[in-house]
Amino acid sequence: MLKLRALLFAAGFYPVTMIYAIPCLLLGPLLPFRARFRFLTAINYFYIGWLRVTCGVKTQVEGLNHLPKDQPYVALANHQSEWETLYFQLVFRPQSVVLKRELLKIPLFGWALALLNPIALDRSQRREALKQLLRQGSERLEQGIPVLIFPQGTRVAVGKPGRFNKGGAMLAVKQGVPIVPVVHNAGHCWPGKSFVKYPGTVTLVIGEPIQTVGRSVDEVHQEVEAWMLDQMLRIGA
Repeated sequence: MLKLRALLFAAGFYPVTMIYAIPCLLLGPLLPFRARFRFLTAINYFYIGWLRVTCGVKTQVEGLNHLPKDQPYVALANHQSEWETLYFQLVFRPQSVVLKRELLKIPLFGWALALLNPIALDRSQRREALKQLLRQGSERLEQGIPVLIFPQGTRVAVGKPGRFNKGGAMLAVKQGVPIVPVVHNAGHCWPGKSFVKYPGTVTLVIGEPIQTVGRSVDEVHQEVEAWMLDQMLRIGA
């Protein structure tokens, strides 16, 4: 039954994506960034609704009011599921997400993703990737665009914290913007790289902004990591 429900989700997901990609690729480049972001990610409302209808995956959000409304910020989130790709674009609007460069090579999906001005890194070149993150991340923040980073670097299974890198803290301290820590447990319902989805409720927790002005990278990083690990334990992430 689970495979059948996942197949039904895919039967709606892929055709709709291919159809919607056409106007996105044609009209997207003509729009200013914020309007382009709203237009290209409007389909995500369908994805999340279709996921709920076909696979029984719901979402509960805590702390949505913590998102700064009058300044850019760096959002740091745990990395666990493909669900993040769909839902986070509905929470952090607009955003510039840090991702691996290979994703931009995927036909249609990757081409449309490139129009959202992500920070696409070559993770095999660590030193250059960090320089690029700090340079392009600073540019996005100066334009008033929040930057979304997954400090674990790669998807980590439920119950395994992984290793948190300091790139996000370095960027936030450099620009003097707050960090918004985010955790979720979507891996229970949609494990990374899994075709099958399991019914249930994903809990998404958005923490209060952590200020960075006048603080060291290590101090900020330790506070963010401690909060994320504590919340991940609380919600079973």
